[in-house]
Amino acid sequence: MKKIGILNQPISAVIAGLGHTDMLVIADAGLPIPAEPVRIDLALVQGVPGFLQTVEAVLREMKVDKVIVASETDDHSPRIAEALKALLPDVPFEWVTHQQLKELSHEAVAVIRTGEFTPYANVILVAGVVF
Repeated sequence: MKKIGILNQPISAVIAGLGHTDMLVIADAGLPIPAEPVRIDLALVQGVPGFLQTVEAVLREMKVDKVIVASETDDHSPRIAEALKALLPDVPFEWVTHQQLKELSHEAVAVIRTGEFTPYANVILVAGVVF
């Protein structure tokens, strides 16, 4: 049994399998999930698990080169936008429309669906390389 890090087997496997520039989406409960990426559904009830809690867990194990966020997040959920900036202070952010984020999610390796009910609580993490 794994004793540290992410215990969820599908998430652990996806992170271990990421290559440079691969994309991983962490989403609120309402983001439409396309058929192409692996769907990892963590949503249990409203708010569980939370979006930021899930992002923090993933960031402990994933090297991130770039963050893609919907520009609407700043206006509709500034707490989420500020928290993401604080969690990834040295990583460049790309701001796209929410529609563009949904289109980019088709290219992701996986989408992790949380129980988050905050509008625009979605992020695409672009994998970096550790060497």
